[in-house]
Amino acid sequence: MTMSDEPNAEGAENSDASDDVVLDMAENSDGEAPVLERRDESDTNGLKRAIFDVPIEVVVSVGRARPLIGDLLAMGRNHLLPIDASIEDPVELLVKDRVIARGELTQVPDSEGQLGIRLTEVVNISALTE
Repeated sequence: MTMSDEPNAEGAENSDASDDVVLDMAENSDGEAPVLERRDESDTNGLKRAIFDVPIEVVVSVGRARPLIGDLLAMGRNHLLPIDASIEDPVELLVKDRVIARGELTQVPDSEGQLGIRLTEVVNISALTE
């Protein structure tokens, strides 16, 4: 049976080979076989959702320092390196060296000293790509 001959959800055979059929390769948590999914090309949000599960690295920039190489080499344990930011200054969230949001550092509730970021500004990414 080819992809175009497979029955659709109603049990009828599909003879239109132009439809996108995507095989979801991830097994369900129940151990069931992969599922065929039809993509509606008119639904751009449906196409975008395919990348939602791709992990990315987000960097939080608190501040910067410009020490001399000699000063860096002389540093040891418990050495304090001052940066150009204060506690009240906003931090920046970066993806691939591009600022995507700003926020303030805060302690995550019900954690043992873990830090988080309360977003105060989210950059309009669509304005950056135009």
